[in-house]
Amino acid sequence: MLSAHTVGDIRAAEEALAATLPDGELMQRAARGLADRLALIPAGDVVLCLVGPGNNGGDALFAATHLLDRGVRVDLCLLDDAKVHPAGLAAATAAGAQVVPAPGGQRWCLDAIFGIGARGGLSGKAAEWATWIDESLPYVVAVDVPSGVDVDGATLPSAYVRADTTVTFGTYKAALLADPAATAAGTTTLVDIGLAPHLPSPSIEAIEASDGHLLDAVLPGESAHKYSRGVVGIAAGSEQYAGAAHLCVAGAQAGPAGMIRFVGSTGLTQRVVDRAPEVVAGRSRVQAWVVGPGGGDDAEAQLAMALEDGVPVVVDASALQHLPDTFDVPALLTPHAGELATMLGTTREQVEADPLGHATAAAGRWNATVLLKGRRTLVAQVGAPTRVNRSGSPWLGTAGAGDVLAGFAGSLLAAGLDPRDAGSVAAYLHGMAAVQVNPDGPIVATDVAYELPATVAAFIQGSLA
Repeated sequence: MLSAHTVGDIRAAEEALAATLPDGELMQRAARGLADRLALIPAGDVVLCLVGPGNNGGDALFAATHLLDRGVRVDLCLLDDAKVHPAGLAAATAAGAQVVPAPGGQRWCLDAIFGIGARGGLSGKAAEWATWIDESLPYVVAVDVPSGVDVDGATLPSAYVRADTTVTFGTYKAALLADPAATAAGTTTLVDIGLAPHLPSPSIEAIEASDGHLLDAVLPGESAHKYSRGVVGIAAGSEQYAGAAHLCVAGAQAGPAGMIRFVGSTGLTQRVVDRAPEVVAGRSRVQAWVVGPGGGDDAEAQLAMALEDGVPVVVDASALQHLPDTFDVPALLTPHAGELATMLGTTREQVEADPLGHATAAAGRWNATVLLKGRRTLVAQVGAPTRVNRSGSPWLGTAGAGDVLAGFAGSLLAAGLDPRDAGSVAAYLHGMAAVQVNPDGPIVATDVAYELPATVAAFIQGSLA
């Protein structure tokens, strides 16, 4: 699992590690790792290093010496001559780097203006350099983080550098995993400089293909039966959105629960059972509920019914309009940005500008786990690292995909996962299934539901690619 840490935790870990190393060794580790990741720059080409103050600039300056050794030419633009890393500048210029007054026609650019210690947003000469990047479009490699992003909050306050790739050190940062800041980072590469033993618990995590162990607790044993595997109740769909019921059920059938109970109008229930004969009609004992996908005027009553049972619940779509003051049962809320904005009395634009902050606020407000859907879906729960989902493709933004996700998450919840694991595993596998269906073109939600069982199996077996 990928993990990200706060600036404060990283600084403390760096100090602890540096105390065990010869003077300057930590910077040299970063510089060598950065230079290794710059092998894509051909000998003879020119790379422009935009150098700011402090250690971030020092990393780039020492990396420049390695580039020069293999025939890459290096131009240096210094943000402040008085604050540049002196030893790094001396080493780079001695190796042949040239200080230039301003960016020119360079095709390659190393962004080492500011590192993790700076506040978000660029001004003055740094902002002018960011404008040059936007207009000239060199290939940009950011050192540790793109300059100007809000490192811990993962927001984009004002002017910032847009990188094609980011080489980061020791651990990931929130701005490299969560949107909107992650959109400025491009692809990301982590250089191991030995921080791991000195780092505390992360602030953010991201599931990877190697994390199939997260499903160990819900794998059926030799004596398993439908009830021991978990029963999920679904109250979804309406006469207007009957398809939501079918898709939610299909998502639930793709998960580990052993049985599905469906509650709805007589006509809709009949249609669901006709299409999925394994589904049992009517309310009875369940281990989790899914309420709201495609719901109608009865969404409030259905949520109240589910909460009466005192079991975990997935609350989606129309049911999000009828939340209690707080939840007394484990709850997974699954809004998109517009729905979360309504819940919190703000605007979609504000939520999209700071999804991490708003998802965290909602989790605290309702004592629930909040799955905020988006390009990088977030799963926030008070007292635990927020999970960021990195799977999927833009083609997953299609009608009914959220209904499948809600049903699948409900199945995981009924089988025994807690809301944070259920939501984050569901989001990850939902995205991976979409890629398996068609990574480069249109998909429909039904195909994602049908692909999920094979995706789950590959995840468990460790063969998911």
